[in-house]
Amino acid sequence: MLIRDRWQRVSLCTLILIGTIGFAHTLRAQDPQQSSAPATNQTGTNAAGNSGTVEGQPASEPKPTQNDRIFWALPNYLTVENQSNLPPLTTRQKFKTVAEGCFDPIESVFIGIQAGIDQADNVNPTYGQGFVGYSKRYGTAYADAIIGNFGTGAIFPTLLHQDPRYYQMGRGRFLHRFVYAAGRVLITRSETTHRIEFNFSELLGNSMAAGLANTYHPGPHTIVSSANVLGTQCLMDAAGYELKEFWPDIHRFLKRVKH
Repeated sequence: MLIRDRWQRVSLCTLILIGTIGFAHTLRAQDPQQSSAPATNQTGTNAAGNSGTVEGQPASEPKPTQNDRIFWALPNYLTVENQSNLPPLTTRQKFKTVAEGCFDPIESVFIGIQAGIDQADNVNPTYGQGFVGYSKRYGTAYADAIIGNFGTGAIFPTLLHQDPRYYQMGRGRFLHRFVYAAGRVLITRSETTHRIEFNFSELLGNSMAAGLANTYHPGPHTIVSSANVLGTQCLMDAAGYELKEFWPDIHRFLKRVKH
């Protein structure tokens, strides 16, 4: 029952996400000014559309990562816009960037909300209710996020020489971009040859998180429960890639609404 309820919550969040980005992308396509806008140059730009250079001035060195926060809140460090290839991140940069995301104050609040929802649904009843039960749910949720993020974004990308950054497509039909973003769970770039290869970092990083979760999550611990944790982590990562891809479209739409 708990497994089914967890998948239902993840599926609902995913459907809401799909509807939001599809609506924003449709409105953007209907905007004649946006569709006729000139292409941006090859230097890095943030998701708000602020170019890193001014025409007629020398281009500055593109940053290896950016942090145009999704919905002005969620950290978004490992995202690249309007760049095809960038120098590989150093080991220090990978760990530093993942740590900044994991220990960002907004990330703490987001996990706190997730723990509150789990407590309201009485997920893992052995934790109980009250402050003690909430603390256990918050601690395990935070541990899941830290282990998963470091595994997929720093540890295995370093060992396997894979690029943990997400390269936005930024243009094209909605379905094409949607499939591209979701597919990053399965494929990624080599940081040395820039070729597309299977995303072992995603699989191994989340498998490590699922395996270690058995040491602090309440039982019973089975292959099915571990596979459920792994699938949930991969599905949430896919939803995160969709946000990274379509947040600039949503941002532009919200700006037009505001003005």
